[in-house]
Amino acid sequence: MPYLLSLLLVVAGLVVLVVVAVKVFRSLSRFGAAYAAAGRHVDDRAGLLRARSAALKVAIAERRSTKSTDSDDSSARTI
Repeated sequence: MPYLLSLLLVVAGLVVLVVVAVKVFRSLSRFGAAYAAAGRHVDDRAGLLRARSAALKVAIAERRSTKSTDSDDSSARTI
């Protein structure tokens, strides 16, 4: 008879372990989805920052090239 009590405790422990494992895996799945979404957002923002930086470099280069070629022209070119 004592083995029956031990067997019931082992089965109950396994059931609790399965329930906890399912909850943990669901939480990890949601965390993974949120982590991926945050990563995509950061990548998008970094891409926009790189694009703005490149546009600024082009604008500065254009302004420098017009200043060197039109040094006698008094009208300033706006961008």
